[in-house]
Amino acid sequence: MFKHGGIFYTQHNETGKQASLRTRDKREAARLLNAKNDAAQAPALNRELGRVFLSAIDPAAVSRSWNVVMEEFCGIGRESTRERRKREVNSPAYASIRNKPLVETNADDLLRVLKAGGASVNHTLRSLHRLACGMSWLPAPIIAVRLWPKTVKSVRRGITAEEHAKIIAAEQNAERRHYYQMLWETGAAQTDAANLTAENVNHAAKTIQFDRLKTGSLARLFIGASLESLLAKLPQTGLLFPNIATTSASDRAAEFYRRRKLLGITGVSLHSYRYGWAERAATCGYPERFAQFALGQKSQAVHQAYAKGAVVTCPAMDDYEGKIVRLPDAQQAKEQREPEGAEQLAG
Repeated sequence: MFKHGGIFYTQHNETGKQASLRTRDKREAARLLNAKNDAAQAPALNRELGRVFLSAIDPAAVSRSWNVVMEEFCGIGRESTRERRKREVNSPAYASIRNKPLVETNADDLLRVLKAGGASVNHTLRSLHRLACGMSWLPAPIIAVRLWPKTVKSVRRGITAEEHAKIIAAEQNAERRHYYQMLWETGAAQTDAANLTAENVNHAAKTIQFDRLKTGSLARLFIGASLESLLAKLPQTGLLFPNIATTSASDRAAEFYRRRKLLGITGVSLHSYRYGWAERAATCGYPERFAQFALGQKSQAVHQAYAKGAVVTCPAMDDYEGKIVRLPDAQQAKEQREPEGAEQLAG
């Protein structure tokens, strides 16, 4: 406390911030100063007491940072899931809390991270928070579930037939051109398509099937005329795209980005082929349950395309009556890896 111009002031010992006590009375100023000190010291004392109690229960509780939670989070799931999570938590949005102890984190800290990122950061941070609570690393939720900020996911669009035609016409590398055509015909994820082999194709049954890398679920499609023509141009043994299979997902995405940028095409990526396939399926009246099995049971692409309310002309009921194909359940699908003798689609 100090006096200036007859008025008593205080100065914060750590920040150096000065504030007027608005009084000329020394005893009143002293009482105000003591009140300020008590208010500042109480949280610090309570925090230190809390540290002592927490250390008795869990010695690492005081020093455990969000980085520990991130490491645990990135060690859960399939290899592709772990790699995707590692890329996500390395985002600069998490820099402010990465090394911050969990017990010292408040809601403002998490809101700062959410403000620095988008929908993916919101989803990942919510998962990290839920994991920390589930492991009892946090004594209580920092933000209640019902109060967690909601985000609106951006609506992704599929690649159009015109855009795909431009890319195919401009691509001089035959393997990449065939690879883009495979994405267009099957709606496969870019890594799943890159890893396709001749063994995934059964020419006798006219089917192509593979296990999705992301979920492990089986995707199985009948081969139409366009896909059959494409497969005839590809290797009959081993990998269908031997060179592309050796590249990383980011390299394939970068190559596609360069190609579509040269053509002046915006707003699409390799993943847009999945959305494009789903949109085409919805527009032509392709049954949604088949689209779900083709792209994945919980495919966001299918949900978004079929929720758009595309205007379609439904086929006559008598064209479908008596010709319903009953899809096998998940267990049967796993057991029926070999397509010989599989039931053909009616019509």
